[in-house]
Amino acid sequence: MRQSVAVANAAGLVAGYALDSLLGDPRRWHPVAGFGRAAGALEQRVYRPDRTAGVVFTALAVGVPVLVGAAATVATRHRPVGRAVLMAAATWTVLGGRTLRHEAKVMGRALRGGDLPKARRRLGHLCGRDPSTLDERELARATVESVAENTSDAVVAPLLWGAVAGLPGLLGYRAANTLDAMVGHRSPRYARFGTPAARLDDLLNLAPARLTGLLTIALAPTVHGDRSRAWRVWLRDRNDHPSPNAGQCEAAMAGALGVRLGGRNVYFGRSEVRPYLGDGPRPEARHLKRAARISGAVGLAALGVAAAYPVTAGRLVGAVARTGWRAVAARARGAGEGR
Repeated sequence: MRQSVAVANAAGLVAGYALDSLLGDPRRWHPVAGFGRAAGALEQRVYRPDRTAGVVFTALAVGVPVLVGAAATVATRHRPVGRAVLMAAATWTVLGGRTLRHEAKVMGRALRGGDLPKARRRLGHLCGRDPSTLDERELARATVESVAENTSDAVVAPLLWGAVAGLPGLLGYRAANTLDAMVGHRSPRYARFGTPAARLDDLLNLAPARLTGLLTIALAPTVHGDRSRAWRVWLRDRNDHPSPNAGQCEAAMAGALGVRLGGRNVYFGRSEVRPYLGDGPRPEARHLKRAARISGAVGLAALGVAAAYPVTAGRLVGAVARTGWRAVAARARGAGEGR
């Protein structure tokens, strides 16, 4: 039975990835958008400018999806077909690979056609920077950086958490990542309230971001990149970024494409100056198609890792955990009989 459930989890991940690749995000009634509205309503009820309120908000907003996923897991523990269907639906819901690649290609076409107004309008689909004064190279840089980071956030991390923790992992990760986008940024309102959500997102992305960087390096030749250069840039620059995770992805992408990322980022009402990553020229429109292509290749490789986990290492981890639990229960029974 455990083997059939593991196969169902793996099959659901593969099917969900295929649905995202074929269909992309739903145009209407997207569950993640619905979650965002519910989280916004919760924020209005519990908000105070301190971290304690942020902890309560984050625990409730992430805990409910995790509990829903856990209940669905229990309900389908003897129904592998039902489990596979739910895993596929959840995976499709939380992934954003096709949309990410599409936005990069649309931006590339706009920049190649010299349509800066259109390119500036599209940037909001990728990141929260103020595009009003950005030229072609800055718009291209913002796009490459967003593709690099979101390959982890929107593809690799959901797949890994789905592989490791099933439905609760998929839903809980997407909830935490959505909260980080909503309240995790530095602003007067969220400076303290948003910190718990930001830290949780950082924690959940530690392993996925590093896997994304390593896969980007390994797959650099798919876009005629230099694997050794990508490795060198990643080792040297990955920890210079203020984010513990984004730098892993962006440094690898900079090395794979042979460009230089980083610099001054202007947001609405604030700006940041970030260290440079990479040694090449600033990105141009021609780099965006290559960034999208390597993002797709990394997603496929991560799918292979995620699909293999439930029927390989996942079974070993589960067996060790069950053995440990039985040993603890036996000791507890023995202590009870001794009394």
